[in-house]
Amino acid sequence: MERFIGRKEELKKLNELYETEGFHMAVIYGRRRIGKSTLLTKFIQDKKAVYYVATKVGSRRNTELLSKEVMAVLAPAMAQVSFHELEDVLSFVSAQISDEKIVFIIDEIPYWAEKDESVLSVFQKYADGDWAKKNMLFIVCGSSLSFMEDKVLSEKSPLFGRRTIQIRLEPFDYLESAEFVPGYSNEDKAVCYGITGGVAKYLSMLDDSRSLDENITEQFFTKTGYLYDEARNLLAQEFSDTAIVNNIIEQIASGETALNIIADKIHEKEATVLYSLNKLISVGLVEKRHCITEEKNRKKTQYILKDQMFRFWYAFVPAAASSVEIGKGDVYYNKIVRPQLHTFMGNVFEEMCRYYILREGLDGNLNCFVTQVGTWWGTEIIENDAGQKKIQSADVDVVGLAPSERAMIVGECKFRNEKTGRDVLETLVRRSRAIPSHYRIVQYLLFSRGGFTGWYEKEAPEDVRTFSLDDLYRK
Repeated sequence: MERFIGRKEELKKLNELYETEGFHMAVIYGRRRIGKSTLLTKFIQDKKAVYYVATKVGSRRNTELLSKEVMAVLAPAMAQVSFHELEDVLSFVSAQISDEKIVFIIDEIPYWAEKDESVLSVFQKYADGDWAKKNMLFIVCGSSLSFMEDKVLSEKSPLFGRRTIQIRLEPFDYLESAEFVPGYSNEDKAVCYGITGGVAKYLSMLDDSRSLDENITEQFFTKTGYLYDEARNLLAQEFSDTAIVNNIIEQIASGETALNIIADKIHEKEATVLYSLNKLISVGLVEKRHCITEEKNRKKTQYILKDQMFRFWYAFVPAAASSVEIGKGDVYYNKIVRPQLHTFMGNVFEEMCRYYILREGLDGNLNCFVTQVGTWWGTEIIENDAGQKKIQSADVDVVGLAPSERAMIVGECKFRNEKTGRDVLETLVRRSRAIPSHYRIVQYLLFSRGGFTGWYEKEAPEDVRTFSLDDLYRK
């Protein structure tokens, strides 16, 4: 049986709803491969449930297939009976509900309702009518984020106002991701998180009885690997024309984060690029990041890849295609990819540290009550030994804000082999002075995979704290 990892809070909410008498409706959505079906399967394993996964076969065929599922669960003696109208199926379901609670799930409803939105009106009719006084939990689920938000959850939807709860499933954080590979070292667990982005399906493909290098090679750098074509497959499922979104993602993956530069690089109008970026945001692949202390400054906006697997894929897989196609993907991985893993993990490690600081801040383990975490970038003025000044770009990896105290913590993250020395702290202190903010800095935090020089233990000021990679994995 497949392991069930994480999702404790979501499972708890669903079970609480199940235990509540009467009719209730839940909406569950999240990007593909995120684990929606696994969650639902776990939830209904000891319950009377009709679970139908819609497909792109048209409304009439979906109705017929749903009726077969209904009959198999609610009236197995009548398994040969089939309905051709959705209202007939739903009326039959209503007639079968007695004191025992029934869970009725329509998974991937966008596949059914995209071409026939009247389907949603039919479900709304029964939610308001026949089912309103029944002991039933109706669950609507989907992977198309834009459809679920615009057509199911929005005020324009026939189902608006009927839901009791809604759950948007997000990727696992780095701690939950580690549960998929308990036999690995913390460094290998971090890399697993970095190459999968915490997506449940991708994590489930990893086998910690084999080496990390073997797992990466098998999944990304062999023709039969599940993740070898995954990025292309996902884009093809979400977009009718993948050319422009592919070009945009390539630019973001290479480090271009500004709208005007991306548009210039791919020779498209900014409005065209912005439309595609908003679509990529809606499906959970891209996010719009603001400078944490200047969120209203439109010039301080970056578009980054939210999905770490996409970052890894675009960084390495397309260039490896020729080697993979002739069966030499393992050679390419060992010669080209493996030496760059620590560099790739730099941004991933920063994200992990931001999550850690938010958690520690809310738990009261820092010098202030941090409730917001992000990053800062801008410019700083530096002066050389000759007294000459120049302006240069600067960034701070971790900025945590405590608005109630007007306090701030700042941090620097290094995912490298060598020990972090005093110079890194000095650079952090200098750059932090360039942050335009009414918050006072109360703590400096340094995160290092390779450890720290002896100076930190002997001479570091009291407002400086150091964290190893192992510290991030201590719960």
